[in-house]
Amino acid sequence: MAARIPMKNPIVEIDGDEMTRVLWALVKEKLILPYVDLKAEYYDLSLTNREATEDAVTAESARAISRLGVGVKCATITANEARKTEYHLKALYPSPNATIRSILDGTVFRKPIVVSCIKPSVSTWKKPIVIARHAYGDIYKSAELLIPSAGKVELVYTDTDGFEKRIPVTEMTGSGVVLGMHNLDESIKSFARSCFLYAIDEKLPVWFSAKDTISKIYDGRFKELFNQIYETEFKGKCAAAGITYFYTLIDDAVARVVKGEGGFLWACKNYDGDVMSDMIASASGSLAMMTSVLVSPKGPVEYEAAHGTVQQHYYRWQKGEKTSTNPVALIFAWTGALAKRAELDNTPELGGFAKKLEQAAVAAIENGEMTADLARLAVPTPVKALDFWEYIDAVASRLYRGWL
Repeated sequence: MAARIPMKNPIVEIDGDEMTRVLWALVKEKLILPYVDLKAEYYDLSLTNREATEDAVTAESARAISRLGVGVKCATITANEARKTEYHLKALYPSPNATIRSILDGTVFRKPIVVSCIKPSVSTWKKPIVIARHAYGDIYKSAELLIPSAGKVELVYTDTDGFEKRIPVTEMTGSGVVLGMHNLDESIKSFARSCFLYAIDEKLPVWFSAKDTISKIYDGRFKELFNQIYETEFKGKCAAAGITYFYTLIDDAVARVVKGEGGFLWACKNYDGDVMSDMIASASGSLAMMTSVLVSPKGPVEYEAAHGTVQQHYYRWQKGEKTSTNPVALIFAWTGALAKRAELDNTPELGGFAKKLEQAAVAAIENGEMTADLARLAVPTPVKALDFWEYIDAVASRLYRGWL
């Protein structure tokens, strides 16, 4: 085999938790390092290291992506009370994804990885649906309060000159909970611009959905600013590209999605996009069969797996059991980051490698070599479902033969 492909500049490598951390290391060992002289600035975002650094490492990794331009991230745990007990944590830190997205701003684009032997659960879908998820604010940067007893809850705004405005939230008749969310006009505008730029490049019509009939001010502001950016900056460009834009309520969008043919960009607020991307991925075959890239309006990008840390598989792996965990999204996170680095550095050999690795991952599945989540859906049904190590070996073998 030829010498390993050189890299001009490093990418930011962000390690994660549990089963995906195990898969991450093996993907790198068997599919990346034999071919690429990898330059990477490494950050350990395991739950234990976030605890040890009081979560400073998360912000450091985001700033590194801003500085170097390209990052690739493994799945990480967002701790709850159960995890706090399990890992003996001192505090519950925010979602690392939310922290990174907040620092980088921009939009998360998620697209199903299509293979010919697996048909979508929704029979009418003929083309992939791309989810554009706003990456700032909402519930991911919310303030919460446990209310111990009856009392008055208000929203209070104090401007820089000290002027104060209050509005009532509710009169609590007993104990309960309250939640306060926010967003920023500039972030919403960046979200809209990112969506239209992506859609024009991919020749995809744009849908934006929210719930302004109920949230007349909050969701109404999203609708207003998204439409403003379309009318003032992108209407003519969309027409020239032959694509359309429309706004609809999110419940109407869901009804349309399950009856439509696909082939559009569905722009969603932060939490809506989180949920709907999982729905699209699952209906397309598996949560592990979806690409995810955070695009900052300032240029930096971060590629990641859109799924979780595969907790139950990790517990089985700890007992010495083999697991049939699908690593395709992790592979595509690496290939996306390497391809982007190649584009920015004008290193076509690195970009060619990324494409060959993606082709090898898909070809193995289409040849009947796949993990259990896909084997249940594939037509024809494969002779056996592979465990993770067997699937990686199948991809490695195809990649090796294709690279000779």
